[in-house]
Amino acid sequence: MSEQLIPTTLVGSYPQPAWLVHKDILLSKGPPRIRMRDVWRPPMELLEEAQDDATLTALHDQVRAGIDIVSDGEVRRESYFNHFANALDGIDVDNPATVPGRTGVPTLVPRVVGPIRRKTSVQVRDVAFLRGHTDKAIKITIPGAFTMAKMAADEYYGDQEALIMAYADVLNEEVREMKAAGADVIQIDEPHMQAHPIESNRYGIAAIDRALKGIEGTTVVHLCFGYAYVVADKPSGYSFLPELDKCSATTISIEAAQPGLDPVILEKLPSKKIMFGVIDLGDEEVETPEMIAERLRCALRHISPDRLIAAPIAA
Repeated sequence: MSEQLIPTTLVGSYPQPAWLVHKDILLSKGPPRIRMRDVWRPPMELLEEAQDDATLTALHDQVRAGIDIVSDGEVRRESYFNHFANALDGIDVDNPATVPGRTGVPTLVPRVVGPIRRKTSVQVRDVAFLRGHTDKAIKITIPGAFTMAKMAADEYYGDQEALIMAYADVLNEEVREMKAAGADVIQIDEPHMQAHPIESNRYGIAAIDRALKGIEGTTVVHLCFGYAYVVADKPSGYSFLPELDKCSATTISIEAAQPGLDPVILEKLPSKKIMFGVIDLGDEEVETPEMIAERLRCALRHISPDRLIAAPIAA
């Protein structure tokens, strides 16, 4: 983790260049939960090299901007969810099902048709590539077990808890290998926890703890209300947040600027560092340094500076 008193980082995703993706296809269909190979412009035999180049572009932009904890920008993904979730055994991605999405909109999702297992590592090469191109602290994001379970149609386990924990087990295997490959910070994305607070109270903490079992160093759980371009009207408070003080993650990541979150809620997370969303990606007006500083000061009225990390909201 950075030694900066209030370090800066990205939440996760970074704008993919137009030479890499067909943005009109990606934006017209919304964040995909199944594979969408027609999003990519390069042919499959050149795609990995093109994604490497896009990763370096995202990295260099972060370094030039002075970001303390850098990421790969998630440029290899069609969405935060589907890169990892659809690379597992036991998943049928060719014959998707439809379930209500986080906002209630019908969404195409993979079907769980057998035991969920890893065929091989999914993001370990991504970690090694990023680690090989920077001396800065690096953060890698991965979808959480609860969210993956909510964005799948279960035709095998027949039990929600069993499904979530199966995802948590493969997640733990992947996280261990990502740490070994050089990841300084591991972030688990769990947007569905705030959307489903009753089920989150039953299974959420256990799912996080199982996924992070034995993992040392900085670990983050990220909750948000959705991509800014998809969700315009966001609630001003989280339905599942204070409960996360009990989980094993060291840091909780939340968006605050766009929903106008009252930072007093930070007092409900006394044992955690806070990755605080100070950029409103739903507003095309660029914030001034003074606006950002004031948002940080608002957070600092409720937590100490050594517990604060500055970031945008969910991209």
